[in-house]
Amino acid sequence: MQELPVVPKIETNITNEFPLKKPNWLRVKLPIGESYKHVRGLVDTHKLHTICESGNCPNMGECWGEGTATFMILGNVCTRSCGFCAVATGRPASVDWDEPQRVAEAIHLMKVKHAVVTSVDRDELKDGGSTIWYNTIKAIKNLNPHTTLETLIPDFRGFTDQIQRIIDAAPEVVSHNMETVERITKQVRIQAKYNRSLTVLETLKKGGMRTKTGIMLGLGETKEEVIQSMHDLVAVGTDVLTLGQYLQPTKKHLPVQRFVHPDEFAELREIGYSIGFDYVESGPLVRSSYHSEKHVIPGFGRNKWMIEKG
Repeated sequence: MQELPVVPKIETNITNEFPLKKPNWLRVKLPIGESYKHVRGLVDTHKLHTICESGNCPNMGECWGEGTATFMILGNVCTRSCGFCAVATGRPASVDWDEPQRVAEAIHLMKVKHAVVTSVDRDELKDGGSTIWYNTIKAIKNLNPHTTLETLIPDFRGFTDQIQRIIDAAPEVVSHNMETVERITKQVRIQAKYNRSLTVLETLKKGGMRTKTGIMLGLGETKEEVIQSMHDLVAVGTDVLTLGQYLQPTKKHLPVQRFVHPDEFAELREIGYSIGFDYVESGPLVRSSYHSEKHVIPGFGRNKWMIEKG
């Protein structure tokens, strides 16, 4: 990795006494409509968890209104306590071995062409939950042979055999989020490691996967650090990058240090394509699975960008 000049540490306002006011470009529509109600009904009927709800995603109304949702397997309680995440932390319930089939059936009923699956971290399990991951991918593929699939996976503590199970199941896209830049990784992702996440993405790429990651902005990083992370990701062959604005889920979580203007997101998108990403999704409301059906297609984003450039 390229060395950066020393950047002064940015102190976090942990008391959150003076939260920043959201700018107009972060306004979202309330979830309404028949498609939204249909997806809500399927999720409730099949007793499924979604990161849309657990993560307080601002795009839930739009995505559910289009008939898509990001399913979260292995329960809705995480063994990690990241400073940005709204998912509950604690002792998870026992593994539900019937869950893979229920997820596959829900996707079948939704008749979606592209599905996204993620999970909590299950560090207490010997296999990190990778067996349920494998079973879920295979169940979805068996019941929905024409559905493309993105899997947003944890780091599995870097264990190669667990990552290999994902590779063996062969989803169209495998995503693992960096979430932030190297300097503040320990603060933002307490039990994670920046270089370990890079290694996970590199292992997936060497295994033949189309790889993807996401970074949140507004946690105290500098633009130079974001660009450095982008170079690090290209160096390990990452295909798709998403950049979005961090939004504080509760007062107990890390506060927003700044709201990044859409023009800066647009600039980072240009930089991303210029240094070699195949697809860059960059904007205040962008989240990992936003427009993910487009991220499956090699060359789609880059070709569109090249046309825009003339």
